[in-house]
Amino acid sequence: MKKLTIEDLEVKGKKVLMRVDFNVPLKGGKVADDTRIRAALPTIRYVLGKGGRLILMSHLGRPDGKRVADMSMRPCVDVLAKLLARNVQFVEDCVGEKVEAAAAQLKDGEVLLLENLRFYREEEKNDPAFAQKLAQLGDLYVNDAFGTAHRAHASTEGITRFFKQSAAGYLMMKELDYLGTVIGKPVKPYVAVLGGAKISGKIDVITHLLPKVDKIIIGGGMAFTFFKAMGLEVGSSLVEEDKVDFARGLLATGKDKIVLPRDFLISDALDVKARKLGNLKEVEAAQIPAGWKGVDIGPQSIEKFRTVLQDAKTVIWNGPMGVFEIDASAKGTFAVAGIMADITGAGATTVIGGGDSAAAVEKAGMAGKVSHVSTGGGASLEFIEGKILPGVAALTDK
Repeated sequence: MKKLTIEDLEVKGKKVLMRVDFNVPLKGGKVADDTRIRAALPTIRYVLGKGGRLILMSHLGRPDGKRVADMSMRPCVDVLAKLLARNVQFVEDCVGEKVEAAAAQLKDGEVLLLENLRFYREEEKNDPAFAQKLAQLGDLYVNDAFGTAHRAHASTEGITRFFKQSAAGYLMMKELDYLGTVIGKPVKPYVAVLGGAKISGKIDVITHLLPKVDKIIIGGGMAFTFFKAMGLEVGSSLVEEDKVDFARGLLATGKDKIVLPRDFLISDALDVKARKLGNLKEVEAAQIPAGWKGVDIGPQSIEKFRTVLQDAKTVIWNGPMGVFEIDASAKGTFAVAGIMADITGAGATTVIGGGDSAAAVEKAGMAGKVSHVSTGGGASLEFIEGKILPGVAALTDK
């Protein structure tokens, strides 16, 4: 780490203002998945254990600068209190006199959670006055919200201008360490596995990774744009017509590196929202009939991908192999998750990008069997693309 870390700070008796990513799913007014809260625990416990006075801030959902009752941070209080086995204070705002008073009254080893930052439009606008109001709450600033590190917001980037010391928390350090290793110093053979619906969201990733990797496995809906570029029949599968030429160019430059599926599970109807598929059958990659669409990779593809992955020493995976939200079309994605777990056990470094890939690995029960599952979908993608993350760049250099 070329940036200050939590361990470089003297936190005892100090008010530590910490940006966390508690953007958790809520159901019936309760936290439905506490993964992101648990991910922040090492830094939280470190500050409290060292006698710091901890003030936590986060966003939740997209309230667009308005107070939205069911996007309050309040449900996170009970979950965090239970995980820490201690009282967690809450204040129904994130700036202003009431918040400043609550922060000032904190004692060593106590923790306070602020209300949703995005109840204010100024947060996403990176408004300097709003950032300064937030900064008044603490003596030191720690960013442990990797999931928002690619956004230059008031609580991630603007705020650092008002602190002498801004440091990375343990989660931020872990994310940068693993992602930095697979991008900067990967042990070879180095394989990328890319999936998801569209090639358009992964153009920069493919362009950035292609010269570095030994193989790049393409699955998911984006594979059909490549098959269309090869002149093959794809039925009514998802194709981005405006990206066919781009895919053709990639196939020309990376023909020895790009690995495409051999077969697919196809359906004559798909309703993702209702989680319903029509009739299903498995066909060779070039034999998808009109009116049918690919919804998952087939068994031959799984074995082909296994052959490529079994000797890999470094693997980065971003994007599912099919419509994994529906059980019948999740087999390919779950099989790749299983392969990831197997090769991790054999000594490979496996890093799973956030978002759908993280959800898929979690659903497959393999999250604890890979090297690292990123907590940030967009942030991990931008990091893989070689972009500078504003929330990281703003931290104090060592």
